[in-house]
Amino acid sequence: MPLTSPIEADLIEVFSSIQGEGVLIGCRQVFVRFADCNLNCAYCDTPFHAGAEFAVETAPGSGRSRQRANPADLQALEETLQEWQAEAPGLHHSLCLTGGEPLLHADILAQWLPSVSAKWPIYLETNGTLPRELAKILPWVTWVSMDLKTDETTGQPTDWTAHAEFIKAAGQKLCHVKLVIGEQTSIAHVRQAAEFVGAQQAGCPLILQPCMAKGKITVNGATLLELQAAASAIYPETRLVPQVHPLLEIA
Repeated sequence: MPLTSPIEADLIEVFSSIQGEGVLIGCRQVFVRFADCNLNCAYCDTPFHAGAEFAVETAPGSGRSRQRANPADLQALEETLQEWQAEAPGLHHSLCLTGGEPLLHADILAQWLPSVSAKWPIYLETNGTLPRELAKILPWVTWVSMDLKTDETTGQPTDWTAHAEFIKAAGQKLCHVKLVIGEQTSIAHVRQAAEFVGAQQAGCPLILQPCMAKGKITVNGATLLELQAAASAIYPETRLVPQVHPLLEIA
């Protein structure tokens, strides 16, 4: 009998924590953080370059981890996830694919997700710039959390065409579009974002997420309310939601 080829990908870490952003905030998830990203956002504080090893928690939420060699054997990882389900039944809401940019591994995920999605609802966190890669895995994804990567916050040109194609591809799986806002974010900028999301007829919330530094929001409250008011006048389903996990001092 021929040997089955392993399903492998470079990972950064695997751990259990709460979802700290967007509409599923507070839900417990297992996070599988993939290496590599196609962007280099100015505010990004997440390591995404692959090393020789990746970290896996020894138990869900323990904060202690052991190292495994990259590239990760995703089928072996699936066995670990099944053990976590048995150890803590009912604890986890879903499995979060995050990064970096997980869609850079779309061909690999298309091999792995048919199996793992039978046991875990899949939540995809993505920068929303790779619509063709999204199409490869969409049948096995339950929720899509899409970032709106705009020049004012990332320091890179906005790919409005890719974002529009991505929203169209995501369809009913899109649970929210997230826009990070900072001290320099203008009213004109959030209006432009709101107009864009409204024009796509996505029907999902636009999340305004304030930048944070050292566990604290870097934008004052009056400014945040002003920006939300400007966006809501154009797109009423606009919410102001900070990251919660830094406030709780958890990963």
